[in-house]
This record gives sequence, C-alpha cells and structure tokens, in this order.
Amino acid sequence: MKVLLQKNVSKLGKIGEVVTVKPGYARNYLLPMGLAVQPTEANLKAVEAAKAKYLEQLARERAELEAKAAVVAGKEVTIAVRANEEGHLYGSVGPAQIVAALAAENCFIEEEHVALDEPIRQLDKYDVTLRFSEEVTATVHVWVVPVHEPGEEPPADEPQSETDEQAETTEE
Repeated sequence: MKVLLQKNVSKLGKIGEVVTVKPGYARNYLLPMGLAVQPTEANLKAVEAAKAKYLEQLARERAELEAKAAVVAGKEVTIAVRANEEGHLYGSVGPAQIVAALAAENCFIEEEHVALDEPIRQLDKYDVTLRFSEEVTATVHVWVVPVHEPGEEPPADEPQSETDEQAETTEE
C-alpha cells in the first residue's frame, strides 16, 4: 500500500515522501496517528506546504543550536570532587555535574546534550562532546580536580583557578 508521509517516521522516510508499506501498518498505525495520508493530488499539495513550513522551522532551530554551540565551544570548567590518593573518585561525574558547572559559567544547556559514554571516575582533564543535534556539536574541556580541605595547599601539578592567576598578574 502506498502512503504519503505527513511527518518524519524513523526507518521509513521523511515528510513528503510516498512510501510503500504493508496495509496493516498503514491502516493500524500510520493513518490513525496522522503520520501518513493517501497520496491524492490534494494531499500532495497540502503536504508540500507543510514540508516547506517544517524546513523553515528546522532551519531556525538549527541556527539557534549553532549559536548555543558557538557559546560553549572551547569552554573550560573545573569540577571539584572527593577522591582518594590514587585519583579514583568516591562517586562519579555525570552530565548533571557538567551542566551545573557550565551554568556557573553562564552557559545554559540541557543534560541530554552531554554525550558521555560512561561517567567520569578519575581525576584528569576530559574533552566532553555536547551533541545538540546530529550535525551540531561542541566540545568543552572538563577538569576534574580533588576537593581540598580549608588550609590545605593544592598540589603543584593541578591547574590554578582563574582568580589565582588574576591575583598573580595584578601583584606583578
């Protein structure tokens, strides 16, 4: 059975395409859910108009996502966590902590944009990919450092915070 898609259907086709499907799939799912219609001349014209609106909306959304990606691309954030002497974390750093650290830098993103294969469990510098859409991505640098007790000096091999660097440059 041939149907005209009114919306994108994964693994089947995109809006405006005429596809061939089994009659039961069309009758029981595609047609009742409003995902497809019969491919008549009037329906073809209506779907073409809807496709044009959809493409305009998609272009606006992509521009917004690219602007967001440009703002966060290359940012460096530091997350202080509890760790043992070997550098293993007592917990883990996940998307929620990365989003919170970026929010502290006035970069507001959603957790689902953070693409971590698995949570961070070691002290180190990580390049984390933010996937806004299939085509729009950005990379942020995440420093995972140990929490220091008040009065304790941090080790010399850890990066200094920006305020420490600014204080050193103003003293010179």
